[in-house]
Amino acid sequence: MHAVAVTAVHALLAAEDKKPEDNDVVAGWTGFVVFVVLILAVAVIGWALTRSLRNAGRAKDAGMYGDEPVDTTQEPGADDAK
Repeated sequence: MHAVAVTAVHALLAAEDKKPEDNDVVAGWTGFVVFVVLILAVAVIGWALTRSLRNAGRAKDAGMYGDEPVDTTQEPGADDAK
């Protein structure tokens, strides 16, 4: 009984072992559109992240998160002379 099952499975696998032609497997316009949409999505997410990080930096410098406000009138390194 086992030999019959193995033979049947082998026959089914051999029948399905046809390789498609090179011209049958193409991405087409759908693949191109998906690729372009993904590129645009990454660009928009990157732009939004950069904008949010800049706003958070400005808010931190203004003292909105409990930090001391940054004094922009002093020269860099002026506190190091003490």
